Amino acid sequence: MMKTYLISALALTMGLGAAHAEEFDLNALIEAAKSEPPLTVYDSTGKITDMAEGFAAKYGLQATGTKTKATAQLETIIREVQAGNVQTDVSFISDVPATIGQLLPGGFAESWVPPDLANDIAAEARDPLLVVSSPNVLTFNTALSKTCPITNIWQLTEPEWKGKVAMQDPLGKPSYTDWFNQMRSHADEKIAAAYEKQYGKPLGTEFPSATEAFVAALAKNGPLLTDSDSAAAEAVAAPGQTQPFVGLVSAAKFRDNAGSGFTLGLCHGVDPIIGFSNATVAVIVKGTDSPNAAKLFIHYAMTAEGIAPQAEDGKVSSNRTVGLPQNEPSGIGAHMDEVLAYIPSSGLQDWDTRQDWQDFWRLNYVR
Repeated sequence: MMKTYLISALALTMGLGAAHAEEFDLNALIEAAKSEPPLTVYDSTGKITDMAEGFAAKYGLQATGTKTKATAQLETIIREVQAGNVQTDVSFISDVPATIGQLLPGGFAESWVPPDLANDIAAEARDPLLVVSSPNVLTFNTALSKTCPITNIWQLTEPEWKGKVAMQDPLGKPSYTDWFNQMRSHADEKIAAAYEKQYGKPLGTEFPSATEAFVAALAKNGPLLTDSDSAAAEAVAAPGQTQPFVGLVSAAKFRDNAGSGFTLGLCHGVDPIIGFSNATVAVIVKGTDSPNAAKLFIHYAMTAEGIAPQAEDGKVSSNRTVGLPQNEPSGIGAHMDEVLAYIPSSGLQDWDTRQDWQDFWRLNYVR
């Protein structure tokens, strides 16, 4: 079904490298930023407003953070750069493949890694710079079960769970097709091994990969497809829910346990993964008249203080010295090693195969 790719390393503009950390002068960057116009920053989460306010208060600089969907950010950046009228300075985009496939090679934006923090950021999260990862995790209803009712993802393809897996529609949510491709690229052997562990025999399939076999079987089992994480979380654990569902939702939705009386529980210990991470990439727009302030904001976002508003929602910083708050409601911090991390080295393939995966899902989905 899918094309096979041999992808060379992407040559992305990364600014100063970790080797130059000693040459980096944060105070000089702060002083340079003070002479520049106010900063405009976009992100797909409303928490960017809090981050911009914190940045402004810390450095005495004007900054405005605005919530905007990733697709709109991409379109705006391309349009502004082409018109020579750049209003956007920094964009945090929750669509890494599109950024790798469009913005960076097109010269519309560049990635920059704070040199003094580079050693604290995993190599795979520096090219381009991934600010945070948003875990999308398997969930269950703690009002109906004390523990997660599944122990292996292949169980989601069995008759017992037909129509009882709630998730966003992959045809409308590119991060899901990216997840499919990330599994095939980086975890296919684990998917095959999980099948053998569950059924006591090797996977025999007509498909060229275990991932495609799993995705096809999941689609044929008629999952409940929603247009939002909120709707999927509601199907699983809204007050009064009596039917057992397993959901795949953002860890941020665990806020609804306190805010809306939901009873979401985290499915940890599921073989071989309990979900996937959707990463957010930071870029500086080409032609910004505040390049130093833009770098300073990215530096700020890569610290515990800067990313705190998003960490409260279970979003995990790529800075390995920054953890999640102890009161983060999902508890995902203790189980990130069970989540399929986003690996941007195959981001271009994720971008190029989105339509293929959507067609594959459409072909196999049974309501």
